[in-house]
Amino acid sequence: MPETAGRSSLSLRITDVHIEYELFAERRAALRQRFSTRTGTGRSVVHAVKGVSFDVREGESVGIIGSNGSGKSTLLAAIAGLLTPVSGEILVSEEPKLMGVGATLIPSATGRRNIRLGCLALGMSADRLDEEIDDIIEFTELGEAIDRPLRTYSSGMRARLHFAIATSISPRILLIDEALSTGDRRFREKSAERLDALLGSAGTLLLVSHSLSELQERCERGIWLEQGLLKADGPIDDVIERYSADDAPVVRR
Repeated sequence: MPETAGRSSLSLRITDVHIEYELFAERRAALRQRFSTRTGTGRSVVHAVKGVSFDVREGESVGIIGSNGSGKSTLLAAIAGLLTPVSGEILVSEEPKLMGVGATLIPSATGRRNIRLGCLALGMSADRLDEEIDDIIEFTELGEAIDRPLRTYSSGMRARLHFAIATSISPRILLIDEALSTGDRRFREKSAERLDALLGSAGTLLLVSHSLSELQERCERGIWLEQGLLKADGPIDDVIERYSADDAPVVRR
């Protein structure tokens, strides 16, 4: 791994991490097998991350690239503590916060209620939430829809709500999974400005994105995952050049 001058403290240490998850041919088969032998033709195990190791130092911004199904999002979820590796070790200096488009919101709750629940889940105090909820709501630009159930929202409205919740805190270790890939063009530009401000206060960034230009703009270092394996680790421009020149077929999820 490349060393960066002037940076001695580690934010993350990933050591020989393996991550697996189960797939079932159908939901009924999944339930039957979970309560019986957990074996059979309906179940398969995906080895999503295979022995990945790297360090990230305080102040680094790292872009993670790879084709679909390469293990990028799975690795970020494990670093955030949402998945447990089957082997290996993940050490963090502070609790990482994952911002991504896949966080769970409650369909029956209003947008306002989802903001409250989401911000509290991220660790925001109730007093601070009372002070900031109006600004969070204003950022969404949802108007009176903020008091309607989430199930009535379009995908774009959901994206605005989720991004506003996810960026309501400023963690020292920030994990981003395709956070700017949702919403219309104007909202993406507005989100990018907010994200830049957030990154200014974050000590360490790991960013997963299919946008190579976004990675080059925000990251100094790149990590390339393919089929769960670490294929390259170095300056972002060098890693992108190797990734772009690769002839390997795309791996589907």
